[in-house]
Amino acid sequence: MTILICVLLAFTLDFLLGEAKRFHPLVGFGNLALAMEKRLNSDSLTKWRGRLSGLLAWCLVVIPLCLIFFLLETYLKAYTEIYVVVAGVILYVAIGWQSLLQHAMNIARPLQKNDMNGARMAVSMIVSRDAQSLDEEGIAKAATESVLENGADAIFSAVFWFVLAGIPGVVLYRLSNTLDAMWGYKNKRFLHFGWCAARVDDVLNFIPARLTALSYALVGHTKIALQCWRQQGMNWKSPNAGPVMAAGAGALNVTLGGAARYHSQLQHRPGLGPEKSQTQQVSANSIVQACALVNRAIMLWVFSLAVSLLAWELII
Repeated sequence: MTILICVLLAFTLDFLLGEAKRFHPLVGFGNLALAMEKRLNSDSLTKWRGRLSGLLAWCLVVIPLCLIFFLLETYLKAYTEIYVVVAGVILYVAIGWQSLLQHAMNIARPLQKNDMNGARMAVSMIVSRDAQSLDEEGIAKAATESVLENGADAIFSAVFWFVLAGIPGVVLYRLSNTLDAMWGYKNKRFLHFGWCAARVDDVLNFIPARLTALSYALVGHTKIALQCWRQQGMNWKSPNAGPVMAAGAGALNVTLGGAARYHSQLQHRPGLGPEKSQTQQVSANSIVQACALVNRAIMLWVFSLAVSLLAWELII
């Protein structure tokens, strides 16, 4: 039950403290990654030289840290109480539960008061689309999509890798996910250099994303969510975000996706969720419901983990 206690401690710390505002370890890691990218990346690199440079940079900033945390876990295994505290704190740093909910509610509250400028400013903090052009439905849709997708990235994938591989597992995931957020762009500078970071993140998120989609389905409108996942999940540009967002849209019984403007360019994205005529209007309430869906999914994961560990102990 040590793993369960660590997970509960991490969620408790996140609930009580929220995201660390000062001296967050990922800020230091981000500075290291930025320095490494400036040293090894160049617009003049060819496709394969760019990919090799990105692979080298990824290895140099991730592998040594994972090795350090592997040695730390190996040492702490002999001291259960200390291990629980250290592992719980590391997992707390790796997840972003309350931060995600806070950002979402910062959008929902002004939207409920018809404060469009406040809502646009808040949504621009968490999405890359052009917020100033969004109407009420566009803001609500962007925020709801972000909650569903980031629920997988910021919470469930981190917990999955901690349960599967302990401290080094969650460190590997969080560092890889951070590098994908920094380097995984398909622009001229990162198209080749960021290839490794993007592919590793895709691999690490493959199973957790589908477990997240299943969790959303089980704690929402299950039949609709499973149908949307099956029919729409593979149509999205991201192989992992697609199942998560399709299942989440179905679980909430709302229509997401569709056209959106990024950097002044209109992108026609596939629709997610049931037909619009069969759903409720996407609104501030949809954002609140998405947050509630994530919370219910967390409870499902904790309950499932507790039952699985208890069954394992009884078997052995």
